[in-house]
Amino acid sequence: MPASYQAPMVGDKAKDKHASQSVSSNMTTETARVEHLLQSKGSDAIAIAETDTIATAVGILRDKRIGALIVVDASHALAGILSERDIVRKLAETPGQTLPQTVAENMTRDVVTCEPEDTLIKVLRRMSEGHFRHMPVVKGGKLMGMITIGDVINFRLNELEHEALQLKQLIVG
Repeated sequence: MPASYQAPMVGDKAKDKHASQSVSSNMTTETARVEHLLQSKGSDAIAIAETDTIATAVGILRDKRIGALIVVDASHALAGILSERDIVRKLAETPGQTLPQTVAENMTRDVVTCEPEDTLIKVLRRMSEGHFRHMPVVKGGKLMGMITIGDVINFRLNELEHEALQLKQLIVG
C-alpha cells in the first residue's frame, strides 16, 4: 500500500463520486447525421438527363472520377440513379450495343434515398443491407446532394480520431 494512502475514518464526510467513464459520458451529445456530412463534404451532386446516352454517362463518370450519377427527368426531378454496376451489367447483356442506349433504359428507378436528418449509422446500415454505395439526399422532394458509403466511413473515422485526441488530452492534461 502506498505511504500516501489513508484509509477512510468513521467521521469522514462522504465524497462526491466521480467516474472517468459512464454511459452518459461515452455517448456524444449529438449523433452524426447526413446534414453534418454534407456540411463537410459539400452538396454537389452530378446529374444527367434520362435522355442522355450511356456513352455520355461513361464520359462524365470518367472525367469526374465518380461511381454514380443522379438521373433527372425533364422537370429536373429525381428519376433514378445510374451506377457503374448498372453499366457493367448492361455491357454484359448487350455487348457492343450499350453505349448508344439511353440512360433511362439502364438506370435504377427505385432509388433508395435519405434525408439530411437521418443518422449516418442508419444510412450505413441501409447501404450495407441494400448492397449499394451511393445514396441521394432528398428533403421535401428536392435533391440536396449525394453521399457514398466511403463518405460515411471517412466522416466516422475522422470523428473517432477527434474523440481519441480529446481522450488523450484528458489523460495527459
